[in-house]
Amino acid sequence: MVALARKTLIYEWRRFLPAILAVGFAGLLQLLQAALVLGIFGSASVYITGSSADLWAGYPGTQSVNLGRSIDSGVEMRLRMDPAVTAVEPFHWVDADWRGPSDTGGVSVFVSGINARPDGMLFAHALSPALRARLNEPDAVIVDRADLDSLGVAIGDTAVINGHRVRVVGVSNGLRALGGVNVVASLATAAELDTDPSNASRMTYFVAKLRNPADADDVAARLRGNRAFGSYDVWTAENFARRSQLYWMFDTGAGAGVLFLAGVVFLVGAVITSQTLVAAVIGSVREYATLNALGVGVGALRKVVMEQAFWVGALGLLGSTVLGGIALALARSRSVPVALGPWTTVACLALCMGLAIVSGLAAMRSLRRADPATLLR
Repeated sequence: MVALARKTLIYEWRRFLPAILAVGFAGLLQLLQAALVLGIFGSASVYITGSSADLWAGYPGTQSVNLGRSIDSGVEMRLRMDPAVTAVEPFHWVDADWRGPSDTGGVSVFVSGINARPDGMLFAHALSPALRARLNEPDAVIVDRADLDSLGVAIGDTAVINGHRVRVVGVSNGLRALGGVNVVASLATAAELDTDPSNASRMTYFVAKLRNPADADDVAARLRGNRAFGSYDVWTAENFARRSQLYWMFDTGAGAGVLFLAGVVFLVGAVITSQTLVAAVIGSVREYATLNALGVGVGALRKVVMEQAFWVGALGLLGSTVLGGIALALARSRSVPVALGPWTTVACLALCMGLAIVSGLAAMRSLRRADPATLLR
């Protein structure tokens, strides 16, 4: 009977093609939606994931890295005193207004003041040593290549940030931020751009490198227990990145909309696929009735329908995987923030295969019409 299911698909492929396309389209939407969600909300933690630091120290209760507040400079000394810490760097965050040479109006930007040394931890995965060295030039800044048009500048152009003139000395990939444009500068330049004089000796974060990164949880718990150096908290890079992403996904309301859209995609795909499978089964009801008259039980016929549903799902997901790979490659070439891991891919494909199986179960109800008596009508 399994061979019958495959042969029916081959010879009656026009009947099953709409179901295959429905599953494939639903799978493609799920894959692209997951990639966009992970890419967009993952960019909220680009400051963390793009850096090589193991620990982040910031203001207590900070929900996302872009919501940090300045902390006392004594926290740096507390980090350096711990024997597990091998290096510490400050991170100066400045909310600023960008005025470019082109008529783009005011653009809200996030200025990240970092240590410009070649072995610096901040943005270590996004900035090459040669590019970091350019930040040592007076009033030098670096932006993401995809943000050049929105900022209205090119490499070598000058702009004004918070009333201070700066020059774009280079561009990089992987600096795009969620909710604004990220601009990287040296600590000295960031201090000049900060309009709040009370932050001159205070940093937004201090990041640390550990001798053994596997001990990050234990070291973070030990460091956050001392309040003699001011009010601060310490997170591992992994926990802080997850904390920032979850904040944007759920606490801002954006994640609820995405999950609702995912449910709609699954529901629409299930309805279309089930109806096309039901139509295919009804179209073959006389053949099923003939098999039933020849002694093939209803249980065996149900296995045929479920086998057909499986192959419909498999063929649809094969097409969605190929098209999804092409779409993701095109998106990355256009600097669209997309990210899709193997486990997420498997989850999306499994969900769509479940859609095909559920549709097969719905189509089995049509076998009630496969009564040998229908052959006499």
